[in-house]
Amino acid sequence: MNWFSNLFKKRNGTEHHRLPQVFLSNTLSGNKELFVSQKPRIVLLYSCGPTVYDRAHIGNLRAYVFSDILVRVLHEAGYHVQRVINITDVSHLVGDGDEGVDKMALGASRENTTPLAIAERYTKLFIDDLRELNVDTDDIRFPRATDYIQEQIALAKTLEEKGFAYRLADGLYFDTQKFPGYGKLGGLSGVRMEAGARVEVVKGKRHSADFVLWRNAKPNDLQQWNSPWGRGNPGWHIECSAMARSMLGQEIDIHTGGEDHIAVHHNNEIAQSEAASGRTFVHYWMHSAFLTMNGEKTSKSLGNTVYLSDIVAKGFHPLSLRYFFLQAQYRTPLSFSFDALASAGNALDRLWKISNEIAKESKLKCESSEAHNRFLAAIRDDLGTPQALGILWDSLKSEEYTPEEKMLLIEDADAHLGLSLLSPPQVGTVEEADIPMEIKEMLAHREAARISKDFKEADRLRGDIERSGYHVDDGLNGPVLTRTTL
Repeated sequence: MNWFSNLFKKRNGTEHHRLPQVFLSNTLSGNKELFVSQKPRIVLLYSCGPTVYDRAHIGNLRAYVFSDILVRVLHEAGYHVQRVINITDVSHLVGDGDEGVDKMALGASRENTTPLAIAERYTKLFIDDLRELNVDTDDIRFPRATDYIQEQIALAKTLEEKGFAYRLADGLYFDTQKFPGYGKLGGLSGVRMEAGARVEVVKGKRHSADFVLWRNAKPNDLQQWNSPWGRGNPGWHIECSAMARSMLGQEIDIHTGGEDHIAVHHNNEIAQSEAASGRTFVHYWMHSAFLTMNGEKTSKSLGNTVYLSDIVAKGFHPLSLRYFFLQAQYRTPLSFSFDALASAGNALDRLWKISNEIAKESKLKCESSEAHNRFLAAIRDDLGTPQALGILWDSLKSEEYTPEEKMLLIEDADAHLGLSLLSPPQVGTVEEADIPMEIKEMLAHREAARISKDFKEADRLRGDIERSGYHVDDGLNGPVLTRTTL
């Protein structure tokens, strides 16, 4: 992204407030608000990253596609986004509180190696997955928690010196009762806050929601460092505050994450950051909803995880998953199934073909249209991806718009949605000799069902064929089978 030219291309008489209006849902206020950055045309954005003890599943990846759409929308509106996604490679416990097993130690034990080796492997796989999903990682910084231990210690020391922390036998704790408004994110307080905390009862804790800033090392801890409180390791929550302060400053524009972070992790970030600085930590908090499967949140603990590699192994293009995500607004829970993924993949295949045809018809010339303006309004209204996709489809199928008008819409859809519409993967007709026998049999049965007008059976067979990695079009001379080249 050429942010420097973007920053000054309208400098002649263009004021900060004259940038296109972008509206975002702010978890802090509970309202949709007009976005206004602290500095003209500059956005400081921090996203909670993965704990790299295992591979990120598709439920995890939804949050990063959402934040990528956010970055694209802001960039196309004229902002330069400075973005950070942290890598948690130290002592994040299973659970949001201070109890449970160390995830990094768990991963190292599972694979009979070290936390460092585990972190290296799964950090690479995570970034590879992002790239497969067309997330531009070149403009993202990925700090690792182990590289910022001293910054975490310094922040914890500041909190202790200011009277916001107290010592117990097992470590240093943040005193939530000393921070007015603790739990304000998501409107959580009192009983609701305690119910969401899932914290272990620790002898000496002043309040159940108090959380550890630095924990004393146990004899078998694989990761430990020297500190003013002795050998130990940092609490999970403090790493994000320390890295955000170090890389973006004490006051940032936007912080994103999954909705499961609201009750504990992000309220704790607010408390320790604002207690230390006396300033607003984040102006806009944004959270994506869960991806569900069979009515339950996708989670390693529930054993219902699907990985991007699983999707590719079944013959789907990775961008089929991205398209699937965009069919729902980021704040809406989304239910995953391979049938739904197949439908998304088929729609994307058709969109690629249409885009290719329009590029040829228009000779890549562009003209503005009312549909183009509606598309921009939809995507800038709290990242309205389903509305934007609907406008795109209706306009491309309509005879009211010229190829040149459709081409401009495709260009902006590509910039905002990241679906490779301007450079689609090759999609070609499968030669009959290359069609597996079981697919040929399903094609024959489906054609027979269509002729007999048994459309329910024909649709069922189409679904079976598409789940096998093929797409069926009903041509004038019979079915045409295509497959995306991965």
